[in-house]
Amino acid sequence: MAKKPKKQQQSGGTPATVALTSAGVDFTVHAYDHDPGHPSYGEEAAEAMGVSPDRVFKTLVADVDGALTVAVVPVAGSLDLKALASAVGGKRAAMADPALAERTTGYVRGGISPLGQRKRLPTVLDASATAHSTICVSAGRRGLEVELAPADLATLTGAVLAPIGRG
Repeated sequence: MAKKPKKQQQSGGTPATVALTSAGVDFTVHAYDHDPGHPSYGEEAAEAMGVSPDRVFKTLVADVDGALTVAVVPVAGSLDLKALASAVGGKRAAMADPALAERTTGYVRGGISPLGQRKRLPTVLDASATAHSTICVSAGRRGLEVELAPADLATLTGAVLAPIGRG
């Protein structure tokens, strides 16, 4: 049976889009002009794409008991660090140093994707993602999002689904 063509709208790609293409996952790339003065990368993405902020997810890197862990939560809310720690069997979580997060993932802040990271980190996807047929996450740079099924994101990242978002 032939694979369905990808709904990719960009040539070249990022490590995230390359990972999706290699996995044979259906996805759509959304590009927009990033405004460096916007106060929130995620909210800017939702506004630029005309997508509800509960369907656009931000990728955050936290330190859980000394181990870097990726949290993927809706941009409409915030990360519950205690719930994140619990989801991975840890006791304490704090946001990771931004420079360490960038070095470890290979992406810049505001463009960190849960996909195609330099070093694959444990990942937790907020359970609210399953309420949507597709969600958007960073495609690996500011001004570039990828839309895909939450189940595909969970499978490709090895994510645990847990209620880690607030608000």
